[in-house]
Amino acid sequence: MDRQPTLFEHSLIVVTGKGGVGKTTVSAALALAAARSGRRTLVLEVAGQRRVPALLAHPSVSSPASEELVAPGVWASTADPELALAEWAGQVVRPRALVELALRSRAFSAFAAAAPGARELVTITKAWELSSGRRWTAGARDYDTVIVDAPASGHGLALLAAPRTYAEIARVGPVANQARRVDEALADPRLSAVVAVATLEETPVNETLELEDRLVAQFGRPAALVIANAVIRESLSDSEIATLDGTLPPVVSRALRSRRERARLHAAQLRRLRAGRSAVVTLPALAGPIALREVAALSRELSRRLA
Repeated sequence: MDRQPTLFEHSLIVVTGKGGVGKTTVSAALALAAARSGRRTLVLEVAGQRRVPALLAHPSVSSPASEELVAPGVWASTADPELALAEWAGQVVRPRALVELALRSRAFSAFAAAAPGARELVTITKAWELSSGRRWTAGARDYDTVIVDAPASGHGLALLAAPRTYAEIARVGPVANQARRVDEALADPRLSAVVAVATLEETPVNETLELEDRLVAQFGRPAALVIANAVIRESLSDSEIATLDGTLPPVVSRALRSRRERARLHAAQLRRLRAGRSAVVTLPALAGPIALREVAALSRELSRRLA
């Protein structure tokens, strides 16, 4: 039987999950961990977001299409659908003057705004191009692993489904051919992986379990990994807290009891996740704002757990 690739051996990793669960932080931590394993790694944000450079204590990327080194072995960029569409069209439309005319007339913007799923198709196609080893621009940098900080679960699924949808609609021609190549890469477990991020509350866990089912329906396999983020573990027993009650201020005792109750709830939701279809790893809850030191600590934890 062929050996299954480890997570960082995939050329394209799509990170999704319910909004607010820490996808961008996890994407940055995964990128640092991938680079630590020797992979030349790019984090691709979508919808014009530029949060990863700040998390890694680096100035924001200078332009939407730029690929800038933000940490040792880690580059960051953001997918601009209009620029990516123009770049792709330059590969398939001849003469080039027609592309330039369309750009000046804003025809690409109109297409992306009007065609359902067009932005998703162009975004995931750009991610594929970055990870394919066959760059559209001569001399452009190749990456071993591209990590897509994708939209929340529903939109993330739309991003993954767009190539197949367009291939089936168009059937023939350059759009269909390109969409088919991207869909084949997404469906290939040797090339692509989905990582789902969840916090241990009922709604994020429900969405993650539903995401797993929908990935199986779409690609025949669930997420390669589920990351339970910001997990609170039990540290003191009820009897230990009761013993401390007489020695601690009431507000501290209440805080300890509240934390213990949250730890119990997290443990119950973690059991639900682990009963699902995917491997699950956990990341601890961190106090205070998230910056480079915290992201680096999470990346080391991921390196340890994924070794």
